[in-house]
Amino acid sequence: MKKTSIKMGILTMSLLALTTISCKDGNKEEAPIPMSSEMQLEDGTNNGDSERLMANNSGNSASEAIIDNYLKIKNALVADNQEEAAKAGGLLISDFEKFDKTSYSSEEQKELTDIIEDAKEQAEHISESPMDHQREHFDILSKDVIDMIAITGTDKKLYQDFCPMYNNKKGAQWLSSTEEIKNPFFGSKMMNCGEVQKEIN
Repeated sequence: MKKTSIKMGILTMSLLALTTISCKDGNKEEAPIPMSSEMQLEDGTNNGDSERLMANNSGNSASEAIIDNYLKIKNALVADNQEEAAKAGGLLISDFEKFDKTSYSSEEQKELTDIIEDAKEQAEHISESPMDHQREHFDILSKDVIDMIAITGTDKKLYQDFCPMYNNKKGAQWLSSTEEIKNPFFGSKMMNCGEVQKEIN
C-alpha cells in the first residue's frame, strides 16, 4: 500500500512536470501578449516571448518616430521654413534606417523594404533641397508614409488630406495630426486649400 502511494506520488509529479514543460513550449508559439513599451522595458525577462515583444515594439516605436519627423517636415513646409524641413528630413533618414521589419510577414517585409528605400531617397532630397524641391519630394514621401501606415498601423490619430490644386491640378495627399487644413504644398500662399479625405484611427 505504501509502495503504491509512493509510485502514485512519483507518477503524479512526473505528469505535472511534463505538463508544465509542454505548456511553456506551447506558449512560445502563441502570439505575444500586448504590453505597453514601458512594461516591456522594465520587465527584465529574457525568454523568447519578451524578445519577440521587444522586436514588435522597436518596429512600432520606429514607425512612430517616422510619423513624428514626417509631421515636422509637413509643419515646416506649412510655415515656409526650408531649414526646419531639411533638419527633419535628415532625422527621417535615420528613422527609416532603424525600422525593424522582422515582425511582419515576408510579403509585408518586401513591401516595406520598397517603401522605405523610396521614402529614404525622398527624405535625403528634402534634407538638401530648396523649398520648391522639398515640396515635390514631400508629395512622394507622403504617398510612401501613407502606404507604410497601411501595413504597420499607428496609435496616432491622423487625417489624410488632399489638395486638388498642387502639381498642375493633379493633386497631392498628405498626413496631418489636426483636422484643420494647413497646406504644406502652398504654405502661406494657399494655407487652407484642401480637404480631409479620411481619418486614420
